[in-house]
Amino acid sequence: MASLKEVRNRIVSVQSTQQITKAMKMVAAAKLRRAQDNILRMRPYAQRLNSILSNLTRQISDDVISEYAVQREVRRVLIIAVTSDRGLAGAFNSNIFKGVNQLIAERYAAQAAAGNLTVLAIGRRSHEYFSKRGPVLGNYTHVFTQLSFDTVRVAAEEAMQGFRNGQFDEVTLVYNEFKNVATQVVRVEQLLPILPSEEPANTTAANASIDYIFEPSKEEIVRELIPQSIRVQLYKAVLESNASEHGARMTAMDKATENAGELLKSLKLTYNRTRQAAITTEILEIVGGAEALAASR
Repeated sequence: MASLKEVRNRIVSVQSTQQITKAMKMVAAAKLRRAQDNILRMRPYAQRLNSILSNLTRQISDDVISEYAVQREVRRVLIIAVTSDRGLAGAFNSNIFKGVNQLIAERYAAQAAAGNLTVLAIGRRSHEYFSKRGPVLGNYTHVFTQLSFDTVRVAAEEAMQGFRNGQFDEVTLVYNEFKNVATQVVRVEQLLPILPSEEPANTTAANASIDYIFEPSKEEIVRELIPQSIRVQLYKAVLESNASEHGARMTAMDKATENAGELLKSLKLTYNRTRQAAITTEILEIVGGAEALAASR
C-alpha cells in the first residue's frame, strides 16, 4: 500500500491536471464559438458559388473545357491532409491519418507502391506524420496561426499549379467536417480534376428556357469561377477542420476533467483508508507498549 505522502502527492498532481484541463476546455469553447461562426458564414457562400458554377457549365459548349477539368490516367496523386497544429483533441488527428491510409490502400495503392503519391500536409501534426512516410509538398504548418483565405490560397495555388503542369493527375482532399461539438466526420473529396456537374432532378423546362445575359461571356466567367471555386473549397475544408478541432478538444478536455474528478475520489478514499490504518496501527502500538510497561512492573 502506498504511503500517505505518496497519496498526497498524487492528489496534488491530479488536482493540478484537472485545473489545466478545465482551463483548456474553456479556451477551446471560446475558440469554438468564433470558428463555428466562421464556418456557418462560409457554407452558404461556397454552396452558392458551386450552384452558379454548375448552372453555367451546363450551358457552355463542350469544346470549352477548363484546364482543371481535364481527365487523365491517374499515375501521380496528391493528397491534401488537413489536421491541427496541436494534440490533446482526442482522435481528431488520428482519424485523418487513418482516413488517408485507408484511401491509399483502397484507391491509390499502385501509385504509392510506384512512389508517385505526394501529400500536401496542412497543420503541424499532419506535416510531422507524413514527412516521415513519404514526400510532402510545401510546408503549411503555419496556416492555423493566422488563418485567412490568403494563407490557405497559397496551398490551393500550389496544388492547382501541380495539376496544370501534369505533376499530379488527381488531387484529393481529406479533412474533418464539423457537425457539432461532439461529432466530426472524416470527409474525402476529389478536388481536381473537377467533377462534371449533374442535372438536378427538379429542373423544369421553364427554368431551362430562361435566357440570361452574361457579361463577360459565359466561357470567361466559368474560367474565372472554377479556380476561385477550388480555392474556396479548400478554404472551407480548413475552416471545417478548425471548428472540428476546437470541438474535439473541448470534448476531450471535458472528459479528462471528469476522469480526473473520478480519480480524485478514488485517491481521497485511498488516503482516508491509509490514514485510518496508520492511526489504528499507532493506537495498537501505544496500547501494546502500555501493557508491556504495566506487565514489567
